[in-house]
Amino acid sequence: MELDSSAGKDKKALIESLLKKLPVFKSLSDNHLSRIANDFIVLQVKKGETVFYQSDSSTDLYIVLEGAVRASLLNQEGQELVLAAFDKGDFFGEMSLLDGKPRSATMIAAEDSVLGMLKRERFLSAVKSDPMIAIDLLSALVQRLRMADDMLESLAFLDVNQRLLKLFLSIAAADGEKDKNGFLRIKKLTHKELAARTGASREAISKVIKALVFRDIVREDGDYFLISPDAETGI
Repeated sequence: MELDSSAGKDKKALIESLLKKLPVFKSLSDNHLSRIANDFIVLQVKKGETVFYQSDSSTDLYIVLEGAVRASLLNQEGQELVLAAFDKGDFFGEMSLLDGKPRSATMIAAEDSVLGMLKRERFLSAVKSDPMIAIDLLSALVQRLRMADDMLESLAFLDVNQRLLKLFLSIAAADGEKDKNGFLRIKKLTHKELAARTGASREAISKVIKALVFRDIVREDGDYFLISPDAETGI
């Protein structure tokens, strides 16, 4: 759902501030950056709502202004494998933006979110004005391909215990806070969410969590997991 004009105006300022922090747009002048920000359409999506489906023909670029979304693959049975998570300030949709081909994954709002959407033709117009945008975007794409390779390696060579610990440590590296005992505090995910992000079953995740708690590698504290500083030795 597109926001009304008054709310949208406030979000335009947020878009401009976020664009300044994105490597893709780092080479733009302030005036050019402002024009790009004005080209974004501000959308509001509810938790669980699909932004676009795998194989959709849309080619727009998105930025997360508020909330979070996840990129997933879904099979015919409704099982989900989460490929990546995107929080405030992250962008997604760049592959179809560049090649004009159908979407490679389904994007789902992980919580109530506000997104900025830029049409492909407006992005290509910006690239013609400043080709460095394309080079910076390619650099970001390479980084994401490396992350995809890392995920494939985990699925191929690591057991569920190791995959889960690797996921915890990855989340902790990005958003964790260390407590007085050296444990890293991260927001708790449900067993279903953990299963989707590790390519495992919920039953397997439940067993591994119990084992990790028993070994004091993971602690549960209300809405948080506490990850031991010794967790990396289990990978």
